Amino acid sequence: MTAKYLAVHNSLFQHIRSEFLSNDKWLTQVKKGLLELCLLNILAREQAHGYELVKRLTAIPGLVVTVGTIYPLLNRLKREGLLKSVIEESTNGPPRIIYHLTPQGRKRVKQINQTWNQINEHVKDLMIEHKG
Repeated sequence: MTAKYLAVHNSLFQHIRSEFLSNDKWLTQVKKGLLELCLLNILAREQAHGYELVKRLTAIPGLVVTVGTIYPLLNRLKREGLLKSVIEESTNGPPRIIYHLTPQGRKRVKQINQTWNQINEHVKDLMIEHKG
């Protein structure tokens, strides 16, 4: 193999690798936003404890959720005044922290849903245009 061939091959490999990592970063950011959207919408319907939220969110295909991702998000949303929590005794183990939306949280869910619906509608239109 010549040095020129190796240089071209290496350059191509680096380009493909950077494209993959770039797409991976984009997907990660999309999933983070969707995680918050889904979590707030679950809590808009009913209060829930952390483990229950993890179970419901992991049921969504493509959305990767772990205890390590959900609790920092819950804590941030509490700090922002969107959630409150109460400790509830459990007959099956230690007490559970139950999360529910505040009035400010309900307002945020409504805003996020409206924004999501508008963006999603326009993106779908673009995708349909692209197909045709």
